[in-house]
Amino acid sequence: MTPPRVLGLMSGTSADGIDAALLELPGWPTLGAGGRFPRLPGGVPRGRVVEHVFTPYPPELRAAVLRAMRNEADTADLTQLHWWLGEALAEAARPLAGDADLIASHGQTVAHHPRPDPARGWARPATLQLGAAAVIAERTGKPVVADFRPADLAAGGQGAPLVPFADWALFAQAGVRRAVHNLGGISNLTLLPGEDPGGVLAFDTGPANCLLDEVAALVGQACDEGGRLAAAGTLHPETLAAWLAHPELQAPPPKATGREVWTLGRLPSPPALSVPDLAATATAFTARTVADAYRRWVLPRGLDEVVVAGGGARNPVLLAALRRALSPVPVRTFSEVGWAEHGFTDATREAAAFALLGYARAQGWPNTLPGATGARRAAHAGSLLAPPPPETPA
Repeated sequence: MTPPRVLGLMSGTSADGIDAALLELPGWPTLGAGGRFPRLPGGVPRGRVVEHVFTPYPPELRAAVLRAMRNEADTADLTQLHWWLGEALAEAARPLAGDADLIASHGQTVAHHPRPDPARGWARPATLQLGAAAVIAERTGKPVVADFRPADLAAGGQGAPLVPFADWALFAQAGVRRAVHNLGGISNLTLLPGEDPGGVLAFDTGPANCLLDEVAALVGQACDEGGRLAAAGTLHPETLAAWLAHPELQAPPPKATGREVWTLGRLPSPPALSVPDLAATATAFTARTVADAYRRWVLPRGLDEVVVAGGGARNPVLLAALRRALSPVPVRTFSEVGWAEHGFTDATREAAAFALLGYARAQGWPNTLPGATGARRAAHAGSLLAPPPPETPA
């Protein structure tokens, strides 16, 4: 029988565009078979990304997303943006949707407040991902799973991280203590101590590229391409020390953060640093916060390797700093462990993960790990929209 194929759509906290990854799942039950969650198929990885397309946001759409993230958008702006993003997601899905049995859309997070914070006006936990799923279903004619995070939040969790469920299902390996680490806008890790889902540890460690993107924007760049800004600068130790005192870094997991916390405007103001010096300091800060998180909460459990993905895996300056900070634990890319041969790369990992989450939701299986999110129980995350009915002749 033909293996199920699910198209995952993902736009992360970097808000640079949409990754569409068509995930094929050989060895997994046919879509719609239901039943209990099966025993994990053999081999790692347990899936294959057949095709990947990245669709960058037009400048005006990215600017609107960033305004919403900065809480600078009113109700009318958010309403329009929700529909606009739905159209963008549908267009990004179009080249691959014909080969998909199902579409899973993460949408675009514009606010994530997993804990009440009265001082900042957050009276209750809440999360908001924009991108009208009904538009995707209408334009593609496929069933769509979307709006993944609220179910876990309602069950007492952080609403994040959700990707660890897919990391476990796709990459867990008996006898190997592996961390899968995403260096996207935000930095987060999944510790897979073998194939037992109850042993998975996952949490956000702090910023990855979001601060670097802000620094690059000061000179009209979208990101620190190749780490060139940081390589040209010098670390400012006093600023690094002030940033490392941030209380979020001291909180134990489970924890999830976003641009609401990690933005230059909410960190102690550095002196008048040059842009390269600011980039060098932000890069060192990211590497240090990641390494500190491993030392506190991961290394005591045992760790054989770290496998990195996300845009930060393409930044040689950041990657080198991370390797120095975590030595002697090896830090490898998806290519270096052979997963790229199956289509899993730093660009496809999160879109493929939400494809797996959408597949599990459509099967009727719980698809979150309470140990990762802090929820009372595993949630059935995501809302399932049926495709529009075929048109009947007049």
